[in-house]
Amino acid sequence: MHPRLVLLSARLLDPATGRPLPDTALAVSGGRIAALGDDRRIRSLAGPSTTVIDLKGAVVIPGLVDGHLHPVSGAELTQGLDLSGCADLDAVREALAREVRTLAPGAWLHAWGLDPNVFGDRPVETAALAPVLDGVPALLQLFDAHSMLASARALELAGVDGPRAFAQAAEVVCDDAGRPTGLLLEDAACELVERAAPRPTRAERRARLAAALRTMAAAGLTGGHVMDANGESLALYAELDEAGELPLRLRVAPWCQPGVDADGLRALIEQQGTGGGLWRVEGVKLFMDGTIDNGTAWLERPDCHGESTHAFWPEPGAYTHVVGELHRAGVPTATHAIGDAAVRHVLDSVEKALTATGSSGKSTGERAVRHRIEHIETVPDATLRRFAELGVVASMQPTHCCDFTRADHTDNWSRRLGEERASRAWRCRDLWDSGATVVLGSDWPIAPNPPLGVMAGARHRRPSRDLTQPPHGPGQALTALEALQGMTLNPARAAGAEHEAGRLAVGCRADLTVLADDPLTTAATDLPDLPVLLTVLDGRPTHRDPGL
Repeated sequence: MHPRLVLLSARLLDPATGRPLPDTALAVSGGRIAALGDDRRIRSLAGPSTTVIDLKGAVVIPGLVDGHLHPVSGAELTQGLDLSGCADLDAVREALAREVRTLAPGAWLHAWGLDPNVFGDRPVETAALAPVLDGVPALLQLFDAHSMLASARALELAGVDGPRAFAQAAEVVCDDAGRPTGLLLEDAACELVERAAPRPTRAERRARLAAALRTMAAAGLTGGHVMDANGESLALYAELDEAGELPLRLRVAPWCQPGVDADGLRALIEQQGTGGGLWRVEGVKLFMDGTIDNGTAWLERPDCHGESTHAFWPEPGAYTHVVGELHRAGVPTATHAIGDAAVRHVLDSVEKALTATGSSGKSTGERAVRHRIEHIETVPDATLRRFAELGVVASMQPTHCCDFTRADHTDNWSRRLGEERASRAWRCRDLWDSGATVVLGSDWPIAPNPPLGVMAGARHRRPSRDLTQPPHGPGQALTALEALQGMTLNPARAAGAEHEAGRLAVGCRADLTVLADDPLTTAATDLPDLPVLLTVLDGRPTHRDPGL
């Protein structure tokens, strides 16, 4: 049988060594790499129905995989006004005023990407924006997606006029008189107001998701580790997959929230392995804390405002029990843990689960349960060393450090933590050197999803909007090869798929990214602009530059 796809005149880059393979061409059949060799031999395999592409010396790497994505919620969130480019309150007010002028009477204003640093030393509340939002129902998502600002009219329509009690760490922030300031912390509080706003139709949600995924494929992504299955997410993935319109291979981890009972836990376990041709439920996502920027992280010592002192789970021991049950069932966990106390507790819980089952946690053997921690924004040395000891994957988002903090520690994140903890920001280098498997991702829509930008940020650690600024913690930068491995080999290892993904070898998945030049020799600051010429998923091109 003739191959489906043949790529010729290529430079095939091995991410394990950083060196080119001796071959210059490859053939694809049945969604796998079927042959490697020189142009003449591989061309001879082609038949009348084979797609043959001359790459003209372009570089082929294993398909890039984002280690932390939220495609469905991201596609919905990013439909509003983008405030991520606003550097101060005046810019935010101007952007909101322009948007208000376009709204029909009574229409809701949705915005996203608001950086709390624009408030400076002022409280993060809607009072500073009230003049331009007078009478307008508005929801302004802060960049961390764990908090939002609701205008006075939005709170009124939602019937939120004072504090509320929640089963998880969440808060309707109120002033001393008990009146809401507009700041809503964590999902449970945000949902109180979101429910009052008009929702997009199902057809709109599907169209937005498909468009977002196509954009990701055009940027070179072939896969993503999806950290939620909320709402209709799984049904939408299934529809796109069945229609041949799913351009990324997705590994989905549904949420497990505080208060889950035995039936809920059993349902999560039974859901494992379900899916379609290009998506599958594999793992469970949990939260151990919120974020440092909004004071809901879990720190060993309070931040400068006396906040970030509690776990997301009101009873952390209940989280430990859940991890133990999931581990016993062979289900990998991915836990959001940002603060040092949160990371420590997750590691303690994994260690307890490993001890109870007599397993090592090391990423050896096909049946190892590979737990992971997401974000890890600040940890001390003693905690850092435990990742490799327990076989826990470190899932990092370097562009969060680049774009939301500053080298001089004058940003909100750093000021809240103080110098000692801020100096331990996103310890990618130290985690890597300690022997941990470091996976890179964007956490889109929190940060942009183009993978070359994520890899670049891991290398230069500078704000993407101004690369002339000094790097934050340059000693924590990764090399070009390590950054590439963080989006190829290491996501495969984290998923237990290193035998079939993350490499250019016969029998491996034909998930490929083709770049105009070598990402290892391209300067970090130039890498985001390196053209993506071709993206291949399961042997099928999902993006092709017109020049090919």
